[in-house]
Amino acid sequence: MKTNLLLLACFISSIGVFGQNDTIADPKEEDKRYMIIAGDSIVRESIDLDEVLILKRLHFKNNTDRRRYLILRRKTRKVYPYAKLAAERLTSLNERLGSIKSNRDRKKYTKIVQNYIEDQFAEELKKMTHTEGQILVKLIHRQTGITAFELIKELRSGWRAFWYNTTASLFEISLKEEYDPINNEEDYIIEDILQRSFQNNVLEPQPSALDFDFLELTDKWDVL
Repeated sequence: MKTNLLLLACFISSIGVFGQNDTIADPKEEDKRYMIIAGDSIVRESIDLDEVLILKRLHFKNNTDRRRYLILRRKTRKVYPYAKLAAERLTSLNERLGSIKSNRDRKKYTKIVQNYIEDQFAEELKKMTHTEGQILVKLIHRQTGITAFELIKELRSGWRAFWYNTTASLFEISLKEEYDPINNEEDYIIEDILQRSFQNNVLEPQPSALDFDFLELTDKWDVL
């Protein structure tokens, strides 16, 4: 809130209001105020401000709920960067493939990205708990729009995706798990954690590839 007020103050201090001239003014124009923003030579009637998401103050029913939230926050903040990385690599792969004409070069480049993603996640998954691994799988779906199972299937063969899913199941992790804050309470809480972490500059924002309205969800879920 203080940051928003400071930005607003900066905008106000950079505004210059033009005085009236001697000509007869149009009554419809009398209530208008014109301004010039520093660094902008265009005369404007208004200023476009970035949309700010106002989050409710956290309120927990008991210490158990508060502890649950804090544990989930720690785990979510830990794995989110890897889901963000997966989305960036996938986007980079698709963009790059669009400019490669040779099938041989396309396969070669795809393999490089495949190995990179798998190597990155293989090492990090070893360090994660079951819960952290499942949150990561959900966030991969949030950031890319496809499940981890589908991602592996796209990069490798369907059999390899099946094998990865079977192996993950041994650790109680389903690679087919989807992120669904609309119908899943825990996923909504994870989304709340992400939004607050973005606002507090704890995590670097990256838009979700999924279609949902967080503000509408806050009205639906009354758990915080």
